[in-house]
Amino acid sequence: MAASPDNAVRLDRWLWAARWFKTRAIATASIEGGKVHVNGVRVKRSKLIRVGDELRISKPPFEFLVNVMALSEHRGSASVAQTLYREQETSIAKRERLKEQLRHQPSVTYEGKGRPTKKDRRRIDRFKRG
Repeated sequence: MAASPDNAVRLDRWLWAARWFKTRAIATASIEGGKVHVNGVRVKRSKLIRVGDELRISKPPFEFLVNVMALSEHRGSASVAQTLYREQETSIAKRERLKEQLRHQPSVTYEGKGRPTKKDRRRIDRFKRG
């Protein structure tokens, strides 16, 4: 868990190291798209974060509120990445409620038969011609 000498790390690097995003490019796109806020403020990817900062990370349909517990510029294993942050209890409860609501919603399924047959295509063509 190496960090900069001034005990701050770029936001995009930390999100990647903490395994919130698979690549730094995806992390950068999320930050620039307004999906990540630091201490309630929309920031740029070069924002230096420190231990104790609060992040709001939106990964639709879920939103995570996490506190930065440690800094790292290097991506490690998942178990090491989980030590870099702690999700707030309110965030966990809210996410679980939403997960339960989504589970009980009816799923959208396609009930069609696929492509039209040759006979169906001819009927469609006749209908379009009038």
